[in-house]
Amino acid sequence: MELRGQYQQNITVQYCFPDNNASCRKEVRTGPAYIFLFFFLSCVSVFTVFLNLLVIISISHFKQLHTPTNLLILSLAVADLLVGLFVMPVNIMQLITTCWYLGKVACSIFPVINSLSLSGSLCSLILIAVDRYIAVSDPLLYSSRITVCKMSLYIILGWSFCLLYVIIFMYSNDHLTPSQMSTRCYGQCVLIIKHSWVIAGIVISFLAPCSVILVLYSLIFNVARHQAKAIRAVKNGASHQHGVKVLSSSETKAAKTLSIVIVVYLSCWIPYYICSLFVKYITSLSVMWILFIWLILINSCMNPLIYAIFYQWFRASVKYIVTCRIFESSSSRLHLFSDHV
Repeated sequence: MELRGQYQQNITVQYCFPDNNASCRKEVRTGPAYIFLFFFLSCVSVFTVFLNLLVIISISHFKQLHTPTNLLILSLAVADLLVGLFVMPVNIMQLITTCWYLGKVACSIFPVINSLSLSGSLCSLILIAVDRYIAVSDPLLYSSRITVCKMSLYIILGWSFCLLYVIIFMYSNDHLTPSQMSTRCYGQCVLIIKHSWVIAGIVISFLAPCSVILVLYSLIFNVARHQAKAIRAVKNGASHQHGVKVLSSSETKAAKTLSIVIVVYLSCWIPYYICSLFVKYITSLSVMWILFIWLILINSCMNPLIYAIFYQWFRASVKYIVTCRIFESSSSRLHLFSDHV
């Protein structure tokens, strides 16, 4: 009761558009807790944009980084950039005030951008898992089977499928047409997620693709384990006539690093879907929605940090970008590392 009374004291009721009789009531959340959240989440949004821009500039500028796997990391960074640039600021606005000042058209388009960026992340992770499985299971033929041109085509097709899926899914749930949005008063944009939509989303957008990812990574580490045993056998003087295909250290490290990206992604998404199963309706104004949505969004800031910890090329490229050395002539041909790591 004491916390509830303190929460009510921190809310000042006003109107979104005082000159409009149909205006919604505005709940302006003040108080130290909301001010702290505003600045903290604003910093998260800025860092998400900045870090993912570093990834995008690094892979786009330096020719040594123009590899199929890095193109997938670039695709993932683009999806994370959309989250930091568009999705996070809007969610910060909705956290501070319940009013929607961007109009009905933006109210219809925003769920598309939100879903597309999240779907694009998942699509990139699926392609990353497929890419790593081919690299590990058949390393000798990987360079001929997976090229930069082929991977670029796969990425374009993947994003196109995500856009088509989001548009069809939104239209089927009446969330794209401005006249069909849930607006009981002027200045409101509330996305209501029905339980049937949540169930369909869990199966189509989470269980099925994540099952594919987990199966592929289990196969990857199974192959890596067998090859490690074969390498130990060779070192112990066993016969060399088995034609063992040995993984390079860079391929093994890439598989481990990108598996960490997968684990972090699942850790951010699983709480939302588990709780969604037990709630019949979730609205974009509920505390549960805000909590789990931000857990998902913060994942977009985590991926570049993982690259910074595990990838030498990212740390080296950041030094060139921050010191503005990328503006020097022929800087795109600089070697960021001696071996592929």
